[in-house]
Amino acid sequence: MKEKPLILITNDDGVNAKGLIELTECLRDLGDLVVFAPDKPQSGMSSSLTSLNPIKYRLLKQEAGLAVYSCTGTPVDCVKLAMNDLLDSKPDLLVSGINHGSNMAVCVHYSGTMGAAIEGCILGIPSMGISLTTHSPHADFSECCRIGRKLARRLLREGLPAGTYLNLNVPTTPQVKGIKVCRQADGRFVNEYMRSENALGEAVFWLTGSFEEAKPIRPDNDMLALNSGYASLVPCKIDVTDYAFMDKLKAMMCDERD
Repeated sequence: MKEKPLILITNDDGVNAKGLIELTECLRDLGDLVVFAPDKPQSGMSSSLTSLNPIKYRLLKQEAGLAVYSCTGTPVDCVKLAMNDLLDSKPDLLVSGINHGSNMAVCVHYSGTMGAAIEGCILGIPSMGISLTTHSPHADFSECCRIGRKLARRLLREGLPAGTYLNLNVPTTPQVKGIKVCRQADGRFVNEYMRSENALGEAVFWLTGSFEEAKPIRPDNDMLALNSGYASLVPCKIDVTDYAFMDKLKAMMCDERD
């Protein structure tokens, strides 16, 4: 299969999600594709692993240039299992998505879509996550596919620096104005749970909430780009060391007065 680039595709919405199916179609002519995705929705799984129970996978479709597998694990399980048990060579590209719903700002830390991209990066594969800013299962993914394909072609030619992966978010609009390379918006989610009761009168809680930006708001952040009709592209790193604080921390730890 290495006569063509090898592209590994996964997601967190499940192997039957429209976003994954349309992403696969738009990348068909760029290389040999292996789709290895969860057998059910796994949103919000971040980089979680299945450690206490066995997982398995099965072949759903096999044709020239395309193999599709479903896996009982998380998105990261999918990447790890594909690399450890299925593939004979390292993929030239890993694409995770297209996610139903944005993964802007701090969502990169919660997202199973981005967890898979992070895992690909850890394994030395040029990796990116793609998300569309709507949760509709019947959304129009055409602009998202156009931009994602354009970026995939670039990464197949040029790759990425070691330890860097990409987070691409695309607004829900008939025509995206362009791509803006951005920073991650700073902030957090507030009012995160809606309280209700079950049939027994017990309190239950539904995850909800809204994103609240921290001040000052940086003009080049991904949230502002998306709100202005642009796709946002954020380069992210595996290494989370705060190098700017290292010297100060060393001095703090050496301070005998403490």
